[in-house]
Amino acid sequence: MTLSLALLLALSPMKPNDISYPQPGLNLHLAAPISTWDEAIPLGNGTMGALLWGEKNVLRLSLDRGDLWDERPSKRFTEVKNKFTWREMQRMVAENRMSEFDDVFDSNYDYDGPPTKLPAGRIEIVLDPSQSVSEFSLDLASAEGSAKFANSEVARTFINAADLNHPILLMKLPGDSVKDVVLKAPVSVKKLGYADPRTGRSVDCRWFEQPTKEGITYGICVGWRRVGNETLLAATVEKHATGTYPRQAVERRIRAALAAGYERAFDAHRRWWNRFWSASRLSIPDPAIARQYAFVRYLGGAASRTGAPPMPLQGVWSADANTLPPWKGDYHNDLNTQMTYLAYRTSGDFGVGLSFLNYLWDRLPVFRAFAKSFYDAPGAAVPGVMSLAGHPLGGWGQYSLSPTMGAWNAHLFYLHWRTTGDRAFLRNRAYPCCQEIGMCLLSLLKPGKDGVLELPLSSSPEIFDNSRAAFLKPNTNFDLACMRMLFLALGEMAGDLGDEKASAKWQSAAQALGPLHKKPDGTLLLDETTPLPASHRHLSNLMAIHPFNLITMDGSPEDRETIAASLRDWDSKGTSEWCGYSFSWMACLRARIGDAEAALRYLDIYTRAFVLRNGFHANGDQTKSGFSNFTYRPFTLEGNFLAMEAVHEMLLQSWSAHPGSPEWGAIRLFPATPSNWHSASFENLRAEGGQRVSARRENNATVWFRIDADQDGDVRIRDNFGGRVPTWSRKGVRKVGIDYVAHLRSGESLEADLTHAK
Repeated sequence: MTLSLALLLALSPMKPNDISYPQPGLNLHLAAPISTWDEAIPLGNGTMGALLWGEKNVLRLSLDRGDLWDERPSKRFTEVKNKFTWREMQRMVAENRMSEFDDVFDSNYDYDGPPTKLPAGRIEIVLDPSQSVSEFSLDLASAEGSAKFANSEVARTFINAADLNHPILLMKLPGDSVKDVVLKAPVSVKKLGYADPRTGRSVDCRWFEQPTKEGITYGICVGWRRVGNETLLAATVEKHATGTYPRQAVERRIRAALAAGYERAFDAHRRWWNRFWSASRLSIPDPAIARQYAFVRYLGGAASRTGAPPMPLQGVWSADANTLPPWKGDYHNDLNTQMTYLAYRTSGDFGVGLSFLNYLWDRLPVFRAFAKSFYDAPGAAVPGVMSLAGHPLGGWGQYSLSPTMGAWNAHLFYLHWRTTGDRAFLRNRAYPCCQEIGMCLLSLLKPGKDGVLELPLSSSPEIFDNSRAAFLKPNTNFDLACMRMLFLALGEMAGDLGDEKASAKWQSAAQALGPLHKKPDGTLLLDETTPLPASHRHLSNLMAIHPFNLITMDGSPEDRETIAASLRDWDSKGTSEWCGYSFSWMACLRARIGDAEAALRYLDIYTRAFVLRNGFHANGDQTKSGFSNFTYRPFTLEGNFLAMEAVHEMLLQSWSAHPGSPEWGAIRLFPATPSNWHSASFENLRAEGGQRVSARRENNATVWFRIDADQDGDVRIRDNFGGRVPTWSRKGVRKVGIDYVAHLRSGESLEADLTHAK
């Protein structure tokens, strides 16, 4: 089968100033019917989300809103809250009272009760029987969904990206008047003890309002009008904290949107998305991976915006299956949130990431209270599993209440500063937040053997599940890596801010944690004595390699031996117990160490076997090809964003081999690009220190690159050009060891041509 012209254009390497991205060949096209919500076309603007699906003459819109939560504590939590402390947890573990442990820390994670994310509801649009949908599509560039009918007419829809506070979905339906619009409130909220929703209707409007048990009311309002031979429909999800649904005000907004029309709102919406996509772009010669990359980047723009709630497990696309969302639709901080917010930096989509960082910052008072009430510690602690308000939900206590999860969250603040070089962010957000999390951890550490600082309890997600064996000997390599990375980052940040005393304190704390635990051959263990027992979904003992770069290929021969031995160990265990995210995470890790072919292999498996047909990540192997024993279907987002980050790692890397040191990482161009990606290119991907990097590869060699500086400072480019010497656009570039070094001021550029280099 030959590729279409649009797809060939989308996959061809970009030339400088080529401004069309993403190209039509990357768009999503799904044959009708779509009979399940998790294969639908996703739309969103950060605050509100919608899933477009259906069959024959029925179109469905499953609606969601990011701030719809029932925050009431579970009934069991209110009964055991006096025992819900770190001190009691230590006692139960020491006495091997695991039934009591599970009763206090796990049983309150009630899948059918609060706290939980809430689904909003569904709109079903019944058309004339002659209008049978044949295809659903998503135009990535404009974030517009569509439904094509057998008669070639097309219905179009979008959620206005230009209106974050009062989001409106608009849909334009061709042909005869709609036969009916059915509004369905979610049945699943009955499990929460909610009263029946109040409903209303008129000739051209439907609405419902759902009272909750917290005094909050939310609802959906949908209206429509005929315009020529088309029907224009508008809908919104509204939440009100006072208990009174502002139906009349919402209905006025719906009617105003209908009066203004589709195209006027769409112009503002399209301008927002034009700005979003202009941050960066890339081209790779692999159709499946290129489509997945563009789709996932779209998901970031659709589900996470500055000023909107950050993405939980399913973003703004809660399950529409007459159930509450899987895993409560919560914020899991033992991998999910951290990996969901890893890729935005390199693509330059900083508004996506700031949604989560600002959220964490705003909840510092909640995290301080949690540090005091649960750990009896100063500073701040981030629950490993939490609600939108930042409250702990419990679950497997070994991980949902591990204090090092906050250190991993803190790492995102550090990475944001490292990428942007923004010293105001460092001074006002990154260092203060990381310092509070560091204070809490430092207070929990006590000197053990040889004076090494140890936690009283230590685990490695999610090794040995929720058994007593999951509490390994402190400190596990996971906990050690999380804390060392945080303490080194704090030392570096304090030094940059001129606080040498604090810098020395944090550097000393990092050293006092002692070395990572290894076998004699260098293989990373789980703790001092425990090897990786079998195949496992979480790469927890490899955290020092990725994402923390505490052990790198640029390090000592011992470091390289550790990487090789540890990966042989993982390879020997196989992938039978991996989830989808395990494959995309391993792709990132293999790319980080320069193993391009392995990175591509894992990324290819991920895109073939662990995504649904619309592109959503599914935890299990959907092809049942034997890649994993997990073949189940729950959708979460972290696997998607790890796949996006894997592409970044293959095309551009910039990280310091010496975390805690003040220098920016060397820029590595195409450091893990597979041999069959003969041509590839990117523009304005971000490197550390606020540098925008563009490059082009042809016939398996870098032929051109440009660096645009957004901050003053030295820029280092790793010489991986195979002995070819670049022709530079300016004087002053010098060779220092294995790097080229140039000093650039903000706004200056450095360009290099290797087309004729020998």
